[in-house]
Amino acid sequence: MGLLSDPNRRRALISMLTRLNAPICVVCYFAGVAWFMGLAFEPFTLRTYMSENAMGSTMVEERFPAGERALATGREFAAHKKKVGGMPVDWLVKNMQDRGLEVFTQSFSRTLPFPDENKERYIVKGTNVYGILRAPRAPRTEALVLSAPCSPGDSNNQAVGLLLGLAQYFRNQIYWAKDIIFLVNEHDLIGMQAWLEGYHHTNTTGMSWSPLQGRGGSIQAALSLELSSDVITSLDLVLEGLNGQLPNLDLANLFYAFCQKIGVLCTIQGKLQRNDWDSVSGYSHTVQTMMLMVMKQASGRPWGDHGLFLRYHIEAATIKGVNSFRQYKTDATTIGRLLEGMYRKLNNLLERLHQSYFFYLMPSLSHFVSIGYYMPAFGLLAVILLLRALDLWVQLNTPPSTTEDGVADIDQQSSPGVLSVLTPLVISHLTGVALYALPIRFQETAVEHFPVSETEAVVLTAIAIYTAGLALPHNTHRLLSGEGTEQGWRVLKLVAVLYLAVLLGCTALINFSLGFILALTLVPLAAFVTPHVPKVLSAFILVILSPACTLLFSVFFFQELQEMPVSFQDGWLLYLSVISQGILDHSLYGSLVYPLIALLVYPCWLLFWNILFWK
Repeated sequence: MGLLSDPNRRRALISMLTRLNAPICVVCYFAGVAWFMGLAFEPFTLRTYMSENAMGSTMVEERFPAGERALATGREFAAHKKKVGGMPVDWLVKNMQDRGLEVFTQSFSRTLPFPDENKERYIVKGTNVYGILRAPRAPRTEALVLSAPCSPGDSNNQAVGLLLGLAQYFRNQIYWAKDIIFLVNEHDLIGMQAWLEGYHHTNTTGMSWSPLQGRGGSIQAALSLELSSDVITSLDLVLEGLNGQLPNLDLANLFYAFCQKIGVLCTIQGKLQRNDWDSVSGYSHTVQTMMLMVMKQASGRPWGDHGLFLRYHIEAATIKGVNSFRQYKTDATTIGRLLEGMYRKLNNLLERLHQSYFFYLMPSLSHFVSIGYYMPAFGLLAVILLLRALDLWVQLNTPPSTTEDGVADIDQQSSPGVLSVLTPLVISHLTGVALYALPIRFQETAVEHFPVSETEAVVLTAIAIYTAGLALPHNTHRLLSGEGTEQGWRVLKLVAVLYLAVLLGCTALINFSLGFILALTLVPLAAFVTPHVPKVLSAFILVILSPACTLLFSVFFFQELQEMPVSFQDGWLLYLSVISQGILDHSLYGSLVYPLIALLVYPCWLLFWNILFWK
């Protein structure tokens, strides 16, 4: 504090920071990147451990015996599904009733804002079927959920069969202290969204659904099961939910503990854990696993039906069966016993899962990176913006230079008008509003005048509006009528840099992965763009580091991480599909990534584009 309270020392510190501003910023950027890459090195991570005392031991005896019978039920379910051409509601109701459950159905419908070409649907109508096993030893104030989506074709039939098998087995046990809800939802995430809204008496997405006739207690935890083969080689744990939310780490720890106990191969991001962490290939494998989690979390979309539970503060995950070419095989009985053990442990909970971490990254199932370890990487990038803001503030408060006659430089002395700063801010955000609102509203007009589908119209309209924003400097200076001054662009950049610092900071607190990826691309251009740099080269760099190009590069990078590289043409089509899915996810489930980019990040980038072409 003495350093800041002493005027002489304070001036010396500010002088040093402004004199060494550029070198310090470069060092901070590379230090932030190096810190982040070091997070995947095993000695720098923490070993997972169970924080919740009620789930601290796996000393329960799993006795589920009916794996083969569950598979036979799954084949019967598949036959009825094929016969009716969709969800066999009557068959499911009868089978759940035969197993002693209280069975209810919920119908729902939703008209999409534009057709979903990936799943070939526009008007979605379906029915959810769920059965409730009432707790025999408690007042029925809490519940657990086991769900299995009814997927089209031959997908996930085994999961429904195992769900019904577990329902029958659980019905004969007397130790349940919580209601257990067995849910089969139609149309994947849309059906799950309808059921959750009906269960909690909310309607945040405008979906039409019938009220639920039966409810259990307050839902404490949920698992979604995806199995599409009679025999699997490993179980993959999916954690990423809506807007980058993650379940409490103890849920992942519980899954890993029972996999270790029962002897089931388990993966995260589809990657097996390796023990050669001190080798180059082992470290590369860990980086690949962690970066896959970062990319999925940054997308903001739910990567399984569990992802929608998290917005209701329900800890949930998806367990996905994988049948690969590995020699190790696991049958349905073993998977059933694993689920039995997990639910028996969740049944012991006296309160919601809260003692472990909610913000973390997982380079493997046995190690994790807590928020206290990864936030400094973002902090090193964010401090660059504060250093540049300090430098600009000092420049704005420095007295203008004088000539030999003692006359101050007129250009340096003139203060910027309000319009010179306010006009770019207003126009940039109006462009962002147009990017957010117009693509869906103008789809019918675009289809009438151009030979494109509704989905293509929405995506191409968004790209056209985004590209039209590049004309902002010309429109701005036409409105300013030549009011731009040397001090004007400094004031505008000071506002833009502080704006970006607050925006990235808030984003990183909610979704670290998205905030960090945006910081990697936006911080360098925000730090060094001025009107005095070479225009053509700088404009090219700004476009390369823009949000749209960042998304394009992320698409190709994600495919490389999944070891499924694509050509440029296929990657471009995938890029267009990602844009349409982002808009759909916002309309259907409330994903915040598209409005964040359109209304805040893109207008902020346009401010730096305006500074580059300042006159």
